[in-house]
Amino acid sequence: MGSRLNRRDLLKYSSAAALSALAPRGALAEVKTGVPLYGLSAFGELKYPADFTHFEYTNPDAPKGGTFCFSPGTWFFNQSPQTFNTLNGFSARGDAPPRIELCFDTLMASALDEPDSIYGLVAENVTVSEDKKTFVFKMRPEARFHDGSPLTAHDAAFSYETLKTKGHPDLIVLMAELKEIVAQDDHTLRLGFSGKHSDRAILDIAATIPIFSKAWYATRDFDASTLEAPLGSGAYRAATILVGQTIEYERVPDYWAKDLPVQRGSNHFDRIRIEFFRERQADFESFKKGDIYWRTESVAKTWITEYNFPAIQQKRVVKREFSSEKRPVLQAWAINERREQFRDQRVREAIALCFDFEWTSKNFFYDVYNRSQSLFEKSEFRAEGKPSPEELVVMEPLRDTLPPEIFGDALLQPTSDGSGRDRNNLRRAVELITAAGFTRQNGKFADSKGKPLNLELLIFAEVFTRSSTPFINNLNAIGINASLRLVDPTQYQVRLQDFDFDMIGAAYSLGPTPTEESLQAMFGSKSAAIPGSTNFAGLADPTVDALIQKVSGAKSRAELITIMRVLDRLLRIRRDWIPNWYSANHLIAYWDMFGFKEPKPDYGFPVETLWWRDEAKAKAIGKF
Repeated sequence: MGSRLNRRDLLKYSSAAALSALAPRGALAEVKTGVPLYGLSAFGELKYPADFTHFEYTNPDAPKGGTFCFSPGTWFFNQSPQTFNTLNGFSARGDAPPRIELCFDTLMASALDEPDSIYGLVAENVTVSEDKKTFVFKMRPEARFHDGSPLTAHDAAFSYETLKTKGHPDLIVLMAELKEIVAQDDHTLRLGFSGKHSDRAILDIAATIPIFSKAWYATRDFDASTLEAPLGSGAYRAATILVGQTIEYERVPDYWAKDLPVQRGSNHFDRIRIEFFRERQADFESFKKGDIYWRTESVAKTWITEYNFPAIQQKRVVKREFSSEKRPVLQAWAINERREQFRDQRVREAIALCFDFEWTSKNFFYDVYNRSQSLFEKSEFRAEGKPSPEELVVMEPLRDTLPPEIFGDALLQPTSDGSGRDRNNLRRAVELITAAGFTRQNGKFADSKGKPLNLELLIFAEVFTRSSTPFINNLNAIGINASLRLVDPTQYQVRLQDFDFDMIGAAYSLGPTPTEESLQAMFGSKSAAIPGSTNFAGLADPTVDALIQKVSGAKSRAELITIMRVLDRLLRIRRDWIPNWYSANHLIAYWDMFGFKEPKPDYGFPVETLWWRDEAKAKAIGKF
């Protein structure tokens, strides 16, 4: 379900659409065409030469063995860290366990120390057509599924076709302009784009889309939520499966790609185990007892006041901060504009004014977190001050469709006096809602038809109640009928898929080199009406679409940065998402039984595949 457009919106859409149609398309920088390439880079040269043996951040000499039991800090698509009821992690249906993606290989693999490069995995090489619309992948003949059957171009074609129509909405958006998927023979896959795509879309697609067994699915329904482990080809396969409680992935000892440069030096643990808890305190207690070995802490109060248990004092558990990745981070509340009461930007601005970060940080966060200003926080895409001359060049053709304030200083989130109820901010919020056409009746706002201005903040864990309650109280104080609704993780996932909420909190780490397709998934009109997409706000603004399309035309990283900063300025002003807070570093605790290479890579932190068990350390702390 998308937002309705009034006549003014429709005219605005037509204007921006015309500008979009004239936007130039970009190119993979200096990519050679017509010859086989072992890797692709969006801008500039590849870091690694054709004869490289392993990525620098991996350790080929690390020992194999042991079990890594952890609480994952990241998850994707329909995955949930609290429960699972399906092993299909690439659909919109059900809750899948994190790291199910480790069971499947992709055509190519990303390098975590480069922001925009991929290297051959299942595909030995790729040949790019002169017009950069067609990519022909030469598949490795040694590629195998876990049962020993060959992995061919026919399997890859089947996987791409299936996920393009039945996959998670983010994957559907990613492959929207992929018009040709052809297995020319067992070892040759041809992918052809429409010409409306971002040239860099191939980087996301080739390194993200898993390859399934066509023969395995010949007798099974891809759409079914199933606990039967699909036949995979990756470094791990699902082994122990206790529904909603535990999943254990076992390393495949004869994994076909273990000695390839993109895999050598990783995947050291024999088993990777995830325990599921619906309540974070139970998760934390399990870690304190040593049943879980590694965790990322997401609650500031816990980090400051509760890491004082015996194992910490005995130095058997390490508490440490690791640098965050150089990737844009979005942590914000999404306001669902599919609901009429939130379509006026002034209402959304009023809601933002009711959040008192200064008081919340002092009383709940122990000043551990920083205030988020941008939807691309911690990256070079965050706008600062007034637009640069380069940004003005991007903005000028769109001047008639851009808000005038975008030409001034980049919008900063409201600050408060730290009292928890800043009268100036709340007074301004009342003025904005009144200007939007609402009136207060018995202390509560209602529209011209007498319908109350309701707002329900949907959460899935008790831990969010404490920090959200003062925000809700302020909303009620100005006359919004606000409430907090806690639901179980399964219901939460269903409501997100159906866009059945007023406001939710979300946190995402975006790609270091955003593409038109990846931005469309969260901010574009194309995804607003696709159930299960991550466009939670229902954002459908043609000017945003025009800027997203300009991302495709960036011919250098500097040009990409310029366009992204303009997009950041516009998104901040629109307030579809209200940035709240972020941590400058990873807050990590682990039992001191691991080895790892430092420094960590700049663009990823997959400890489960990069760390290894150190037997001497494990014995020293009694972890035999």
